[in-house]
Amino acid sequence: MKNKLKILSLLALSSVTASSELDDLLDTSTAIVNQIDTGITLVGAATEYAHHGDALSDGSLSSTAHISTIQLDAYNNALNNFATNYQPYGDLKAVLENKAMDELELMSNAVETFTEVVVEMVQVVEVAERVEEATTPAQEAEVLEFVSSNQEVLSISQEDVDTYNQSVDEIETHANNASAYLSVANSEEAVAFLEQGIENANTTAEQTSIMYDANAQWVSMGYNTTRNLTAVYLNGGDDIGLNLYMSEVDILAAGSDSEFYLTGPTAQGYKCFMTGECE
Repeated sequence: MKNKLKILSLLALSSVTASSELDDLLDTSTAIVNQIDTGITLVGAATEYAHHGDALSDGSLSSTAHISTIQLDAYNNALNNFATNYQPYGDLKAVLENKAMDELELMSNAVETFTEVVVEMVQVVEVAERVEEATTPAQEAEVLEFVSSNQEVLSISQEDVDTYNQSVDEIETHANNASAYLSVANSEEAVAFLEQGIENANTTAEQTSIMYDANAQWVSMGYNTTRNLTAVYLNGGDDIGLNLYMSEVDILAAGSDSEFYLTGPTAQGYKCFMTGECE
């Protein structure tokens, strides 16, 4: 979780840094322009009163027009940073990464809800284990006694089922969204293709509308200056070659190797999960 939060913080920081380059150049150049404007005004006044002999300053007014070393360094640094890093059409990669970050946050919230409700329903794991292990009539009678004595505690509410079902849906949706945006962000070809669309539309990445469409199997980008749409397919349907869709078997196989699954009640068993007493 700490590593995830660190990644999210870095993504957010990169977006802020990119958007500040233009502001820094504006602020630092304006500061020097203001000093030059003061200097020009002072020189204009001096050329007037010096030729007519009708005014005097206190002799220190010129210092208010001085350009300081701090102002000089700030401007030159901002100028270099702007020339090196500024992207006039915005930072598409950062936009995609930030959209993924939003989806990861939503997924994390849904995982928390899922985890809480699974713990609420975890007694069903114990029931299933007891029933499976009962191989004789005497053992089945023990299960009957256990269930009869604890039926209220062992029951599952419709509310918990609804919460469970909704959280699973939300986790899959937000995971797919995050993966779609990151896959495009990590593809140089996809980013270049979408950046060309932004340039053609004469807008910025931050002003576009980027969406993952599960039905169309693409990440599409709409513009505020035109009704055109640019899309990158995620099923290998274009020259970019992103082909992300996996079979149910492959997805579940990857999940069965995950830490989340291996530390859960179905993999560890009821007693191990609840008490930490594992064989």
